Amino acid sequence: MKNYIQGKQLGCWVAVNYVASYELNISDADADAYFMMTCYYDEESDAPVYVPLFQDQAEVKRAYAKQFIKYLKECQSKICLPVTKRPDIEYWGTDLQVIVIALEMEKELQKHLQELKSLASKNSETDLLKFLKKFLVKQKRNIKYLEYQHSYQKELERLTAEESTSEEPVEASGRGLTSEGKTASPPSL
Repeated sequence: MKNYIQGKQLGCWVAVNYVASYELNISDADADAYFMMTCYYDEESDAPVYVPLFQDQAEVKRAYAKQFIKYLKECQSKICLPVTKRPDIEYWGTDLQVIVIALEMEKELQKHLQELKSLASKNSETDLLKFLKKFLVKQKRNIKYLEYQHSYQKELERLTAEESTSEEPVEASGRGLTSEGKTASPPSL
């Protein structure tokens, strides 16, 4: 019976290690996806509204990983953090692309947390379920914020594209240019 219980718990502890590793991987000083996103902007005045969130997330994700590791220690479980794949991006691209990358990372983390929750529920790990609750709530909030930013950036890019295509050069006389590049006269009244 003891081996059966340890086998059930082993699945949870492996999953906790994986979540801790993922949290560290997106916040680690060497491979910090959020940190890299914040460094992409040279001037704070050029930085989009979501950059402070990324700066905060770099620190928060590291703190969360430490909490998962501490939880493993308190449960006297083996700590063996697997290597997880980090975003392989050399050029962050547009603001919209940066938001998409962040959203993908957060959704991947949400998936890992949900899998861990399911495993803990299946194995009747009530302490682990209580521990996970706050992370799941915060994760859901992060995803909603990034989804909002994604919608906002898409709309902003759409409006910018419309504005740049609809603007025609206009001379001081009030005349615009025709599609052939000739000066057009304003309509007669």
